[in-house]
This record gives sequence, C-alpha cells and structure tokens, in this order.
Amino acid sequence: MAKVMLFNKPCGVLCQFSSAAGRACLKDYIPVQGIYPAGRLDTDSEGLLVLTGDGALQARISDPRHKLAKTYWAQVEGLPTAPALRQLCEGLDLGDFITRPCVAVRIDAPAGLWPRDPPVRRRLQIPTAWLELKLKEGKNRQVRRMTAKIGHPTLRLIRWAVGPWTLEGIAPGQWRWAEVSGF
Repeated sequence: MAKVMLFNKPCGVLCQFSSAAGRACLKDYIPVQGIYPAGRLDTDSEGLLVLTGDGALQARISDPRHKLAKTYWAQVEGLPTAPALRQLCEGLDLGDFITRPCVAVRIDAPAGLWPRDPPVRRRLQIPTAWLELKLKEGKNRQVRRMTAKIGHPTLRLIRWAVGPWTLEGIAPGQWRWAEVSGF
C-alpha cells in the first residue's frame, strides 16, 4: 500500500527542499530523500503539507480535477456576517479568476492550537473571528484573497486537512507517515 508523509509546516518555512539566503525550508525538518510536496503552502501559512515520492499520486493529490477537498482555518479581522460568508460560498471574482463554490462557516478558535511564531498582530479595537473553509481548488494565496475581498483580511492561515488526511496529533515542524487508501 502506498504511503504519504504528513508534515505540519510552521509559519516562515518554504515549501521546497532548497533555500536561498538561509531561509528555513523542508530539508531543515524532513530527513527523507526522494519525496516532494503535493501542493504548496505560502511561506506565511501553516499546516498540513502532504509529500510523496510517487509522481502520479502527487498529481492526483494536487490536481483540482480530482476534487480532493482541502480544509483551512483562517483567523480574520472583524466579524464576518452571514451575507459575507454566503459570498465566499458562492464564489468570488478575484480579477484573474472566479473561485469555485466552497463551504465557509464561522467556528470557535480551534482547540489545542499551537502559538504562532511570529505571533499574529493584535489590535485592541478590532475583533477577530475564525473561519473554516473547504475548497476543491487551491490557487496562489486564494484563501487570503477571498477573505480580503469580503473585507476581512486573513491574519493567520492553517491548512487542517487535505482529503482524508489531517494534522491530528502532528505538532508544528513534525511529520508522520500515513497510508493511501480509498481515494
């Protein structure tokens, strides 16, 4: 049975195995050779990165045609209203593309969430809220662009799940192997 590596990427880590100018990258955390990310996360985003050495599996995981849902937790400025969430769900025109419909709901702050390094900026006069978004696409900075479009910029972004895999039990900077079955 095929296996994938599940890595909890900390904020500030590049999603590649080489780095210019001494920036933190995957090789600083993962001592395994011959595996590659199936998709990417922005440097300032955190969370689940799936890696594999199987090129066909890598394509299947990352290609939106296979409709593998990705779940994100976004801490945003302000308190999004029901109409704002509906805009996210129905799809937004971001200029260079229109997002596909998705699921977007307000949630409580995720339990057991680790502190971010560096910390998220706090503004005493502006409340924050957490959203859970489930997308079946993943374009460059898409979640951040979507929340900004509805007037609620993202302060912290964590990818919690990719298809059947989650961050459950994986601390930032840590990884574990998982089996591939049924997808």
